[in-house]
Amino acid sequence: MNFVVQLSYLLAAVLFILGLKAMSSPRTARKGIMWAGAGMVLATLVTFLHPAVHGLTNYVLIVIAIATAGGLAWWSGRRVGMTEMPQMVALYNGMGGGAAAAIAAVEMLRALRTLPNDLQVRAEALAADADISVQAATAALRAEGAGSVGIAGALGADVAILAILGALIGTVAFSGSLIAWAKLDGRMKRSQLVPGQQIVNIVVFALAVLFGILTFFTDSALVVAVFFALGLLFGVFVAVPIGGADMPVIISLFNALTGLAVGFEGYAIGNPAMIIAGTVVGAAGTLLTQLMAKAMNRPLTNVLFAGWGSSEGASSEGPAGEMKDISAEDAGIMMAYAERVIIVPGYGMAVAQAQHKIWEFVELLQDRGVEVKFAIHPVAGRMPGHMNVLLAEAGVPYDMIFDMEDINEEFAMTDVAVVIGANDVVNPAARDDPSSPIYGMPILNVDEAENVMVIKRGGGAGFSGVENHLFYGENTRMVFGDGQKVAGGMVQAVKGL
Repeated sequence: MNFVVQLSYLLAAVLFILGLKAMSSPRTARKGIMWAGAGMVLATLVTFLHPAVHGLTNYVLIVIAIATAGGLAWWSGRRVGMTEMPQMVALYNGMGGGAAAAIAAVEMLRALRTLPNDLQVRAEALAADADISVQAATAALRAEGAGSVGIAGALGADVAILAILGALIGTVAFSGSLIAWAKLDGRMKRSQLVPGQQIVNIVVFALAVLFGILTFFTDSALVVAVFFALGLLFGVFVAVPIGGADMPVIISLFNALTGLAVGFEGYAIGNPAMIIAGTVVGAAGTLLTQLMAKAMNRPLTNVLFAGWGSSEGASSEGPAGEMKDISAEDAGIMMAYAERVIIVPGYGMAVAQAQHKIWEFVELLQDRGVEVKFAIHPVAGRMPGHMNVLLAEAGVPYDMIFDMEDINEEFAMTDVAVVIGANDVVNPAARDDPSSPIYGMPILNVDEAENVMVIKRGGGAGFSGVENHLFYGENTRMVFGDGQKVAGGMVQAVKGL
């Protein structure tokens, strides 16, 4: 039976890898989700056959856990809106890290429970061999250090090290992801909890590492509890200073940490599916984090420790000039007579749920012979791929969606560039103003188009708190209003031609 279980875990791991590979392209993402889901179902069901799972109580607990968690996930998944998808991703990342940390906690507590029994067995054997009392044998073994071998002695040094590392990473990913969820959901706006937040973070991390080392040698449950508490606290403290503009990077980082934690704990309990899946997710998340940080032209250490994107210090000298507005109808007519149009979506489009109306407008333009493309910045929205998901939901063909590096040179040859809900990723200050906090971040060169239409509720700054110089450009016209209503106005204007 164990052979069947291990073979099933291997097959589940293969399905995870195939699913993750398919998720790398919008064309095959749905198929990838189905494959990965099938792998998870297989890994979960085959656990009922695992030799280590026995007794009615364990089976009942497993069924309760599956029914409760699965029911909540199904319910929340069906009701969540596209604007809330980043929050859900952050929350699910946290649950994965928390699950890995929980596995580590169970293994450590189990090891602590076996230590007295191991000492008792050895003392009784020594007493019989040396013809002394059990109490004297126990005292002799304690004097030799046999009574304080700790978790490492019970689990083995390699397993203990990986279990402790997985526990630290998992607790950080769990609590940090919860903070990311709270910030994305507007429930937390603070950028620090205590004075000198970054210094406190270093101290808490150092203490967490110290107690991790002590946990390796300890036979005290209190030390283990303090270690887990410090890991949770550090996760909270490291996520609090992260500004909204950096959220796509931090979500990707926590995803990578969750994968690593799962892989480490898979080794600790001898589960190959967890090892393979965790390693793959950790590696993919790490690469994605690096790509996201590169897209912002900032090292990851700067994202984690500089606190850029928070309200403090995110101001630069305001741009010269004033905004010039235009009606939705006039903007629609202008694009109807254009030859080339590029649309740049951002989080504001998600908030307004305007993607369907925008696609209806694009279809009208195409019927008039206008060439239309969509340009996506790597950190547009609140999570990696956020805009791609929105456009796919609206039915936009994948061959009309282009990444920044593939389309940036085309803006100079474009009649009209339309920005709907995007802000920092199209701000020319990142390219032209060395004093700007976002200077050096690669942007979409929207300002190089002959005409720029910006659909926006108001003229406020972006998530980074930096004024957008694009809004004041000579070739820019602001179309103020709700994105969906503005798009509807443009649709009606083109239909009336």
